[in-house]
Amino acid sequence: MSAQVGSSMYELSTKRASYVERNASYWQRNLVVCVFGSFTTLVSLSMLLPFLPLYVQQLGVTSTAAVIQWSGVAFGATFLGTAVTAPLWGHLADRYGRKPMLVRAAIGMAVMMSLIGLAHNVVELVVLRLVAGLIGGYAAASIVMIGTQAPRERSGWALGVLSTGGLTGSLVGPLVGGFLPTWVGIRGSFFIGGALIAIAAAATILLVREDFDRESDAKPQVAQHAEATAPAHRALVIALLITAMMVLLANMSIEPIITVYIGQLGVPDDHLARIAGIVMAASAFGSMLTASRLGALADRVGSWKVIIGGLVATGLVMVPQAFVTQWWQLAVLRALMGMTLAGLLPSIAKLVRQMVHEHSTGKTLGYLQSAQFAGQVVGPLIGGQIGAYAGLREVFFFTALLLILCAALTQWMRVRETKALRS
Repeated sequence: MSAQVGSSMYELSTKRASYVERNASYWQRNLVVCVFGSFTTLVSLSMLLPFLPLYVQQLGVTSTAAVIQWSGVAFGATFLGTAVTAPLWGHLADRYGRKPMLVRAAIGMAVMMSLIGLAHNVVELVVLRLVAGLIGGYAAASIVMIGTQAPRERSGWALGVLSTGGLTGSLVGPLVGGFLPTWVGIRGSFFIGGALIAIAAAATILLVREDFDRESDAKPQVAQHAEATAPAHRALVIALLITAMMVLLANMSIEPIITVYIGQLGVPDDHLARIAGIVMAASAFGSMLTASRLGALADRVGSWKVIIGGLVATGLVMVPQAFVTQWWQLAVLRALMGMTLAGLLPSIAKLVRQMVHEHSTGKTLGYLQSAQFAGQVVGPLIGGQIGAYAGLREVFFFTALLLILCAALTQWMRVRETKALRS
């Protein structure tokens, strides 16, 4: 009888434990797997950058203008798809668990990456890239898992480490894509990319652990009641989502014009592609160096200080990029910009997690992912238009102004919210 009572009490205490408490022994191992998975998936997604225009040509597009146009559409289609469905997958993660969303994303992306290598025309290429974004998003699913499992006092560091894995993948991918087609061909490169993601899927299935109880972790009525009685943070969360979009917009705004801009600095045409690749990779390299450190700093001094300081510093570093006279000066400044940007997204994710109830964390982090991917889509569009109609240097001035305004908006919203809570 006493054994039964003890067993019942244990089960009750297990159910009453929070999601973070029940997964306290899993999150570090899950972080390692998610870093590996984010790295491999982003390597596979970004390695096509050097040969995407060549693949578009193979699919029957002939004119140079059309090749550029279709390459841009095909590249942005994946980000657009992920931006659309990230909140949905985050909502399902709140209801059915985070691991199923990781497995879904990995398997879906492995299949779609391989199918991209079988495309017959450029329309199929765009559609397949779009579907890959709609059903994929491993890095986004990883942020939801680690963002909800890691202890709050270490979540900034954990998200920074996770960000480093993704940034490393984005840096290595184009380098791999530069030589892989010479060994296996362009179509074969997509099959290898699919195989890499399949390995990540297998590691996720076999190694990721999650204690998810639908009775205690996915009760809509409890979540709604908690949200109704908690202080309203909606305006502040919206401000943070806008900030996240600005971070990616700032990083991507120069991408459409960077090769032309470097050409104006006197780089010979036969070295232009190589130098442009180095400059593009510089910001990711800088972010790799500081992402985990700034995430840990946010844990110690507070996320607000890191976010506002990072926005101002990035805006200031953006301005001198308009006045460089040598390509290496631009590369150094882009690396510094990457270092100042690196702490922003982990700190924003940490704050967003703290402002919403545990039952809706996944959905809200999904909206955060949508905002980031929207910045990746909008940034090149804005940069290209400003560069075409106003001038290349004006792109840097405009982006710097946006970042400073975003810092002011974030600070104003923070002060406003603080006063509202005190009253």
